[in-house]
Amino acid sequence: MFNRRMGFAAAAIVFASTAALADPVKIVAAENFYGDIAAQIGGGEVAVTSILTNPNQDPHLFEASTETAKALANAKVVIANGVDYDPWLEKLITANKAPGRKEIVVAALVGRKAGDNPHLWYDPAYMETAAKAIAAALAQANPAHEADYQQREVAFVDSLAPLKAKIAGMKAKFAGQPVTMSEPVFGYQAQLIGLNVRNQGFALSVMNNTEPSASQVAGFEDDLKKHRVKAMMFNAQASEPAVQRLVEIAKANRIPVVGVSETEPPGKTYQAWMLGQLNALDRALSGGV
Repeated sequence: MFNRRMGFAAAAIVFASTAALADPVKIVAAENFYGDIAAQIGGGEVAVTSILTNPNQDPHLFEASTETAKALANAKVVIANGVDYDPWLEKLITANKAPGRKEIVVAALVGRKAGDNPHLWYDPAYMETAAKAIAAALAQANPAHEADYQQREVAFVDSLAPLKAKIAGMKAKFAGQPVTMSEPVFGYQAQLIGLNVRNQGFALSVMNNTEPSASQVAGFEDDLKKHRVKAMMFNAQASEPAVQRLVEIAKANRIPVVGVSETEPPGKTYQAWMLGQLNALDRALSGGV
C-alpha cells in the first residue's frame, strides 16, 4: 500500500525577522518562503512567524496546534497559499475572525482554484503578485512606513531578475526535452522552461496520497530503463518507498536525479533556493551530475 511519510505532528514556529520597533507588525505565514518574502519587504518594522519550516516534514500532512492558533490571534497580516495546500490555516482564519487583520491567499490573487497544482511559489510571477499584496497589507497596517515597503517590494521584484534569466536561458536550451517527476512540485517552472513532463498521472497520485496504478508504475520504470527521459525530479521531502525505488532505478540507468523541496531550506532566501534547484537541473540536462 502506498503511504507518504507522516513527518511530525507540528512544525516549529520561527520568527523570521527581529523587529527593531517596540510594536512591530506581526505577520503569520503558513509557509516559510512566504514568511521570507514578508521579512524581505517588511524589514525591521515586522515580526514574521512562519508555521511550516521543517524541511523533513511533509507539508500536506501538517496539523495545526494551539501554538499556531495563538500566533494567528496576534497577527495583523496572515499569508496562506490556498488551493487546498494549507486548509488548516484557512480554517483557523474562518474560525478566528479579527477586525483589521489582512488575510492574503495567494491562490485567489493569481486565479488558481482547487484541483490546480498547489505549488504556486515555483512561478516567479506569482511571487511578485504575493509581494505586491504583502506590501499593500503592511502599508495599511503601518502607513508611516508605506514608502519603505514599496521600495523593498521593488527591490524584491528586481532580485528575481537572475531567476527569470535562468529560466529563459534554460528554455532556449531545453524546451521540449523529456523529463519525469515523482510529484508535480516543480511543475510551474517545468512549464516555463517548456519541458515535456512525462508520467503526470503517477505524479498526481503520489501528491494526492493515492496508490499509483500498475500501469503508471510500469510506464515510469520503462521511461527510466529505456532512457526516454533526460532527468528525473523527485520531492526530497517525501521519501515514500515507491519513489525511492524509482530514484534507484534512475541512478542504475544513469538518468540524472534532481531533488526539489516544498519548504525553503534553512539559511537560504527564496531567490537562492529557486536558483540553486534550477542550476542543478541545468547540470543534469546538460549531461552533468
